[in-house]
Parts: sequence; structure tokens; C-alpha cells
Amino acid sequence: MTRKQSGRRSRTRTERKRGRYIQSRPAMGRTDDIAFDATIRAAAPYQQRREEERKEKNLAFAIKKQDLQRKVRVRLTANLVIFVVDASWSMAVAERMAATKGAILSLLTDAYQRRDRVGLVVFQKDRANLVLSPTNSVQLAQRALQDIPVGGKTPLSAGLFLTLEVIKREKLTHPDVLPLMILLTDGAGNVSMSGEISPQKEAHQLAEQIAEENIRSVVINMEHAAFDQGLAQGLANHLGSPCYSLADLKAESLYETVRAEMG
Repeated sequence: MTRKQSGRRSRTRTERKRGRYIQSRPAMGRTDDIAFDATIRAAAPYQQRREEERKEKNLAFAIKKQDLQRKVRVRLTANLVIFVVDASWSMAVAERMAATKGAILSLLTDAYQRRDRVGLVVFQKDRANLVLSPTNSVQLAQRALQDIPVGGKTPLSAGLFLTLEVIKREKLTHPDVLPLMILLTDGAGNVSMSGEISPQKEAHQLAEQIAEENIRSVVINMEHAAFDQGLAQGLANHLGSPCYSLADLKAESLYETVRAEMG
């Protein structure tokens, strides 16, 4: 992938003349940001063949257009991390919310000087809400995370739909941002937005849309191992994402998992 906007977290190629030069590639007619070392290496094997031309034009070294090599540079680009949390009633809800809040605050503290942005979508009862718009402000996050309601049904598809809309809006403003969705749920959606298909099928269709948008995802399975029916793993399969279990979920380990996924 080639990206223009700079950042400080994930390594990405850039077309700008700033950034670390890591390799070269044929210039293909472009003459900006020429890699002189690579160009000389590309032309070196042909110097004997070009000897007459060199003598005629009094050249010490003959370089042809096809020898030109351009620099491939990399810079660090910003990440967008959206936590999507199932706040419907379950035995794991308290642990889920505590871990999520801790991870968000840890990431925001870490992101303060890195241009990363973090947001929070919560879904419960019959709707999904953007509790924390994408930000790198720790103060805003602390205020937004103080009181998050819990209980009710599980509108999983509404949470996925809102998350997709938030990421699309962010990409309009920051087109080079790298989005990552962290979904904390047991995967058991029971509220449909359209009412035309089952809630589970609707959620799977939205998951596939998210995958088609090249949005990286991680599913944290919040179901207890004794009652797990594989719904979270099934959702992860439609997202094309890894799936971690409740046993892996503490504030510190969730933070480290997100950091690892961000590269």
C-alpha cells in the first residue's frame, strides 16, 4: 500500500520525498526522487557495451533512461482504533467494561504524542451509540467513560453498522489512517435493524462489508467457556479476524493485544 499522510505509529510506504529510504524500484519514466546508488548499480553491467557512446560523448559512465531507479521510502502513519462493546446484560459485563475502559485510557495515554485516535461504540437494548468520538484526548475519554449504561438485548448488527459509518467518516477526513476495530461480544445478536432477516445473518452480512472495506478487526469472545456456542468465532470468520477468549481479557492484556495488532 502507498500512503501520503504521515504519522508516528505503523510503518507504511509513502510517495513523498520524506521518509526513510529502504529500497529502490524502476523509475518507469518518473524522474523525481531518483535513487542514485541503485541507478549506478543498474547501469554498471552495461558500461562495456556502451564504451563507444562513452568515448563519443566523453562520458566516464553512461546511464540510460531504463537504468533509472526511484527510492522507496517508508514513514509511520496514524492508527484509528474503534472499540465496539456489547453492553447488553450478561455475567461478564462488569469485567468487559472495566477491561475496555482500562485499555482505552492506556492507549490514549500512549497515543498522546503519536497521532493515533481512539473511539468507543457501545450497543445494547435496541441501538448503538458512539460514546466516544475518535480522539486522542485523555480528558475527553475519561469524561465519556464515567457512566456507560448496561443491560437489555444485543443489537449486534447496529453496533457493526455504526462502527462502519464512523470509520468511513474518519477516512474522509483522514484518508490515510489505518483503522482497527476491537469487537467485544459473545457474538449472539438478537435485534435486527431491518426486521427482514435474522439478527445473526444481518450481523454476518455487515461483518463481510467491514472485511470488504479492508478494515482490520479483532473479536474478543465474552462468552464463558462453559456456555460458548462458537458464535463469536463465527462472527470473526466473517470479519476475517482473529478471535480471543474471555480468559485472555484483562485491561493490560487487551492493551497489549491491540498494540500487537497495530504493528
